[in-house]
Amino acid sequence: MPGPRTIDDAFITFRYTRNLLLGRGLVFNPGERVLGTTTPLYALLLSLLGLPFGGPTAPFESISAWLNALLDAATCVLLLRLGRKLGSPGSGAVTAAIWAVAPMSVTFAIGGMETSLYVFLLVLSYLFYLEDQLTAVAAVLGLAFLTRPDALLLALPVGIDVCRRALSRFADQALRRRLLHAILVGAVVVLPWIIFALLYYGSPIPNSLLAKRVAYYLPPEAALVRLLQQLGTPFFEDLTLGTSWIGVGLVLYTFVSLLALVRTVKQAPRSWPGLVFPWLYSAVFAAANPLIFRWYLTPPLPFYILSIVLGFRYLTADLGQLLERLKILQRPRWLGRAGLAALTILPLALSLRAWDLHPDHGPDHPAPDMAWIRLELVYEDAADYLLPQLEPGDRIAAGDVGVLGFRTDAIILDTVGLNTPQAATYYPLPKSLYAINYAVAPDFIMSARPRFVVILEIYGRNGLLRDPRFLESYSLLHTFPTDMYGSHGLLVFERKSIP
Repeated sequence: MPGPRTIDDAFITFRYTRNLLLGRGLVFNPGERVLGTTTPLYALLLSLLGLPFGGPTAPFESISAWLNALLDAATCVLLLRLGRKLGSPGSGAVTAAIWAVAPMSVTFAIGGMETSLYVFLLVLSYLFYLEDQLTAVAAVLGLAFLTRPDALLLALPVGIDVCRRALSRFADQALRRRLLHAILVGAVVVLPWIIFALLYYGSPIPNSLLAKRVAYYLPPEAALVRLLQQLGTPFFEDLTLGTSWIGVGLVLYTFVSLLALVRTVKQAPRSWPGLVFPWLYSAVFAAANPLIFRWYLTPPLPFYILSIVLGFRYLTADLGQLLERLKILQRPRWLGRAGLAALTILPLALSLRAWDLHPDHGPDHPAPDMAWIRLELVYEDAADYLLPQLEPGDRIAAGDVGVLGFRTDAIILDTVGLNTPQAATYYPLPKSLYAINYAVAPDFIMSARPRFVVILEIYGRNGLLRDPRFLESYSLLHTFPTDMYGSHGLLVFERKSIP
């Protein structure tokens, strides 16, 4: 329904895909073997899907949106099956209905991100594990790892559980053989990429992971606070009930999730890895304290919603039994049906509250409010402005490189360092240079000497824009109006012709 509302980071993947189809290799800048993407599988999948639609000129925004819609639909089917497998078909149906309209699901599907593929693979691997299909689990988790490396956070509890079972003195030899076979299958899926990345890039570890650790300035509790906010408002309750709900929701949903864990494990002992996954994921990200981009919050969400729904279903059933024992109600089956209806209607209504019928920018189609692309639209204007001026070999330095890189095809110097490793060596910067959580390193610009510099004003407010060397060497060509992140416009600079 919303149509593509593509996020800047998705354009980075599209550029890797297009360069591969052009024969330049899976790279961001031609001739620079840098692994700046954390989702090689998604980039390769888009390459294959782009072949029949023009190859390098394929409409990747539309292809990714349709692909992600199909993947999310498949995830809803899997959630239905999960509910049946866990003994509560109604809970699976409710979770699937919520996931179909969840802003955290739809935003990144139409945003061109790999999130839909990643979530589909995570949910599929969990279903396979409940069905005790260990070989399929290993294969799918391997594919999930190639989509995003944090798939290890689901693989870890699954691995612990299957190893516990296999190493038990009651385990039979067949289970141990199946475990070894699954390990081999997982290795067959993952190792070819690791070997290729080691030989081609010099390391299988995405450079973007290393760069993000040093480029951003964050308080030590920043990730924890953001994750707690998400855990307390999985249905965007704060938009309807106010921010005070965050604390209430955190306590309430923690309780019902733990109830679901305890009660479900009694019926399905292998179910615990999926039910603890949201908490393990949140704990690891809180400890690592990266800058929490919005799409980082999505992967554990279907598991979390399922555990919440299961927990409330158990509470409803217990309440019905209590009322029957007290002879307040006779045969209170209607209570279960009413509870299921409430579990469906309330989260759906709260989630739809986070949609806009007529977004104030981009296509005029209903879309989640969080699916904003104001920044991308401004960068599109900047790219169109620069295109007539670009000459072969020109380099553009920018803090947000997706739209600029995809629309201009120029050599891009990524000032964060995700695709330009040398930029990361200039971080961390002194705290005084940060106006927000990111600032461009002045020494990197002066060392690299790109022809153009395109940055949000706030990225250079306390540093680059006050540096005498930069002000002497560069002139301001154009300012595009925007207040993103509190910025006073998107600034385009050109290096002066100094004899």
